[in-house]
Amino acid sequence: MLGLTSRFVIFMLRHRHWLRLQSKPKKAFDKNTPIGDFRQRTEKGTKLFGKIPDDVEVLPVKIDSLYAEWIIPAKAPKEKVILYFHGGGYVSGNCHTHRTYVAKVAQETGIRALLFEYRLAPEHPFPAGLDDAITVYTGLLSQGVLPSDIVFMGDSAGGGLSLATLIALRDKDLPLPSATVALSPWTDLKCTGESLITNEKLDPFTPRDSWSVFSDYYVGNNDPCLPWISPLYGDLQGLPAVLIYAGGHEVLVDDSTRFAEKAKHAGVDVTLHIGEGMFHCYPVFASLLPEAQQAMAEICTYIKTRLTLNPVTTHVPMI
Repeated sequence: MLGLTSRFVIFMLRHRHWLRLQSKPKKAFDKNTPIGDFRQRTEKGTKLFGKIPDDVEVLPVKIDSLYAEWIIPAKAPKEKVILYFHGGGYVSGNCHTHRTYVAKVAQETGIRALLFEYRLAPEHPFPAGLDDAITVYTGLLSQGVLPSDIVFMGDSAGGGLSLATLIALRDKDLPLPSATVALSPWTDLKCTGESLITNEKLDPFTPRDSWSVFSDYYVGNNDPCLPWISPLYGDLQGLPAVLIYAGGHEVLVDDSTRFAEKAKHAGVDVTLHIGEGMFHCYPVFASLLPEAQQAMAEICTYIKTRLTLNPVTTHVPMI
């Protein structure tokens, strides 16, 4: 059951248009909605996540032509890596929007994270984002990082991209990471989940009709049911362990529950947590909600467990 703090915060998020002296939330998202404005709003939203901890270092790097950041807590082992896939509907998001949250994950786990920027739609539709994710992962491997010493983590579209990357890596006969943590992953770009309709008025963050627009931008001329686009439609056999957190009141909750069910039937070690009354990517708000703080602690424990099962065998230079 939700505590009073969470009830109040969620109520204010759902009715934040009142603070702007607007009687109704903003109109539905469509292809006339400027992507540049949406990206700016995403950037402004990072203020909710606070500041980067003092004992965490941010080191900018280039991987091929891609911008990325090493986020390094004090005394972090160089052999272990959290590879973070940022969210933003495949049309927004970057290191700046996710740096603070990833820094807190790195601090809590004591493990360094690599946060990277993949090319965004509509300027760069599929397979640009997937290609970039594979480039970054194989770049880690080329530096000597063991696959078993890497955990993928991503939120929303980034969560979906992390799962699609697993399928693509397996299909290409490339080694897989130890595990993946996905927060509210977008696994169905065909947008067939019933929760897109049933939870529309309960989800405090997702602009109405935005997912169908984002899908059109990212999918381009491809079939949205391609597993490398929508992992829900893929063969999931042979994938590593997956931990999923989703909110019970978010429009994409069916993307999590259906993927988890299919993964379980395929023999994947999958764990699914649905936060009662919670919204899209709620663990990101650990600084505001007790339920999110608990989820954050559980996620970090999971990552530490997955990355301490294997002995340290190599010293790895940074990319």
